[in-house]
Amino acid sequence: MNERTAPDGGPLAEAAAALLDRRGVVIGWSTAAEDLLERPAAQVLGRSVVRLMAEPHGGDAAALLPYGGRVELLGGSGRTVSVRYQAAPLEGTGQILVLALAADRAAERERAEALTWALLRQDRIGLVLRDTDLKVVRTNVGNSPFPGPTLPAGSRLSEVMSPPDAAATEADLRRVLKTGDSFAAHEHRVRSAQAPYGDWALSVSAVRTEDMQGRPTGVAVLLTDATEHWHARRRAELHHRAAVSIGGTLDVGRTAQEIADALVPDFADLAWVDLADAVLTGDEPPKTFGGGDLHLRRVAVRSGKGPWPPELVQPGEPIPPLPDLPMVRALQAGRTIVVDRDTLLRGAGDSAHIHRAAPDDGHSFAVAPLFARGLLLGVVAVWRTEQPGPFDDEDAAVLTQVAAHSALGVDNARRYTREHRAAVALQWRLLPQASTSTRVMETAGLYEPAAGGAEIGGDWFDAIELPSLRTALFVGDVVGHGLHATATMGRLRTAVQTLADLELSPDELLTHLDGLVARLAGEAEPAQRDMIGATCLVAVHDPVTARCTMAAAGHPPPLMAVPDGVAQPVGVRPGPPLGVGGLPFETTTVDMPAGSVLALYTDGLLQRYGADIDRFAGHLTERLGRVRQAGQELPSLAQGLMAVSGGRPFRDDAALLLACPSPLAQDAVASWEFPADPAAVASARQAATSKLAEWGLDDNSFVTELVVSELVTNAVRYAGGPVGLRLIRDDVLFCEVTDPSNTQPRMRRARTSDEGGRGLFLVAQLSRRWGSRYGPSGKTIWVEQDLSA
Repeated sequence: MNERTAPDGGPLAEAAAALLDRRGVVIGWSTAAEDLLERPAAQVLGRSVVRLMAEPHGGDAAALLPYGGRVELLGGSGRTVSVRYQAAPLEGTGQILVLALAADRAAERERAEALTWALLRQDRIGLVLRDTDLKVVRTNVGNSPFPGPTLPAGSRLSEVMSPPDAAATEADLRRVLKTGDSFAAHEHRVRSAQAPYGDWALSVSAVRTEDMQGRPTGVAVLLTDATEHWHARRRAELHHRAAVSIGGTLDVGRTAQEIADALVPDFADLAWVDLADAVLTGDEPPKTFGGGDLHLRRVAVRSGKGPWPPELVQPGEPIPPLPDLPMVRALQAGRTIVVDRDTLLRGAGDSAHIHRAAPDDGHSFAVAPLFARGLLLGVVAVWRTEQPGPFDDEDAAVLTQVAAHSALGVDNARRYTREHRAAVALQWRLLPQASTSTRVMETAGLYEPAAGGAEIGGDWFDAIELPSLRTALFVGDVVGHGLHATATMGRLRTAVQTLADLELSPDELLTHLDGLVARLAGEAEPAQRDMIGATCLVAVHDPVTARCTMAAAGHPPPLMAVPDGVAQPVGVRPGPPLGVGGLPFETTTVDMPAGSVLALYTDGLLQRYGADIDRFAGHLTERLGRVRQAGQELPSLAQGLMAVSGGRPFRDDAALLLACPSPLAQDAVASWEFPADPAAVASARQAATSKLAEWGLDDNSFVTELVVSELVTNAVRYAGGPVGLRLIRDDVLFCEVTDPSNTQPRMRRARTSDEGGRGLFLVAQLSRRWGSRYGPSGKTIWVEQDLSA
């Protein structure tokens, strides 16, 4: 049984068909012919075709019909219809088949066909006609010099392109096929999935093709080669990325890693940076030429496809000695080298290092020197393993420029490392020993420079042993960073050492420091004067009274944890920072029994706790409890408090000083008070010798009697009463005499004829040392003696 199917919209769907006998009489008339001339078959069948022409012809109609051409026909409505036709005799029947199409539609088809053929015959623009399954119908790609993979008829994208590229392109084409929305000049990366392998960038434009009824028939794709433009843009992007991302830090290792990260994966598949060992420590690399041990070390690596290959030199490992190759000498001369794998292996012979420098799947290698200020700092090397295209001259030029820019970043980091190392060394030399321990006080100090590339600062601490078993504790923070801050810190600490010997009270000591800082600011350049300043906290602990007196100059308050208690901030009344002047400093005195822990710190440490002093106090309490339970030493507590950052870098340095007093021995102190009466001198001598006998220190009686007699006599004669006498026994013996006078005693050399003036001279000769300090009212003269065996 015959079946009729609806027209599929193909190229013959619009053609009108007529069948003529040998006399030109119409014996067949198609539906398309009815639509074209608006004449039903009943009006045309059995009539001569000549009667349908706008200009009648005589004679045999069949003879008048050429085999094709253009003719004007009469439509059913009286209008003239211009058509293009083609006539063909049917052999053995005497009949003629005529196919006709409206002239304008025929011209349109001819122009479309001419355009298609023109596009297919040229090689500058690629044309790919695809059906609704996106299979290739017709194309000029692959049959001409046009770049890109070969596209056989009937092939799909996934058969000729790498899967990622095929998926991206097919998604765009299916969107055009579905929506009818065309796109123009979309850049697509094309990597062939079969030989010959290649990597291109194509500018793709696509439009949906339709039949006469508007039904989709496929996609027409126009391609232009954008590979050079793509490469140029990638190089420009690499330049920009390298300029932005490399050299933003002053750490040599991080700068090297930034170089490797900038090159992978867009420019290469593997990259490494080797630097001279001297560069890592901030020194200048040695000048070498030729092979041998160049003292290089692998500092940074980057792989575009997973972990670093195990067969290659690993990060942190030294580079084995290199053979004396022309390539090595060319690098040392400043030239970039580009070679393929075979050339590299063939030129190196059996060198074991070359096999550790060539990945198994690498096919193209490039290496550039890192030259800066005439110094060869190291090399940056890249391999292509996944990318099919080898490095070319333009790639070498790009790598050379990136290496030149990167070398400046590495050299800046190297020079900073040298300066930072010198500043840190100077800082440590200027600081006291980290831990001290006396009979009555244990201290643990810790200084931590800023991390993350910040400069060294001026934070400092000090613990000074004073006479009469007292201890002075200091912590300070100089404004600014760098060597000038470290130098200022050194001058302040020297002044503190000098002022501590004068045994000034904390507020008086800060007043003297304030004047010193103001003088330093006045000596500085006008533009730098605002940068001269400091904060400081001073605390003096007296084990006899178990009290601590403090004063602060713009400094955070200390924390104190009493035995079996919690840590709390000490309510110190803060004064202005050093160098401001014009305002007084006030002292605060608190009880500090044996076993307490006093924490003095700079704001750099407080920043590690989010500037939350309560959190700092809680952490100190917790750490202190753990340290006591574990029986650990005070330095362990300091380390724990400083390490609260959890490994995060901080932009400011920090100093911490912990102090823990120890109890005096029972009956280690004896004190008396006498009136300003000459008879009191004998009573004072008797009290002192009796106490020494009680302590079993009879061998010290003679010197102590002389000292007490001289000092009490001077107090009675020149100062008035009351006169205080105190003996303190520890590993040395202290003898103190207090009077209400503020006159400072002076030792002088008496002449032969002088009747007096020899007392203090004898005291100085018979004791280890002596001195004087002022109190709230009057003064105290002290003498220190060694205990006799």
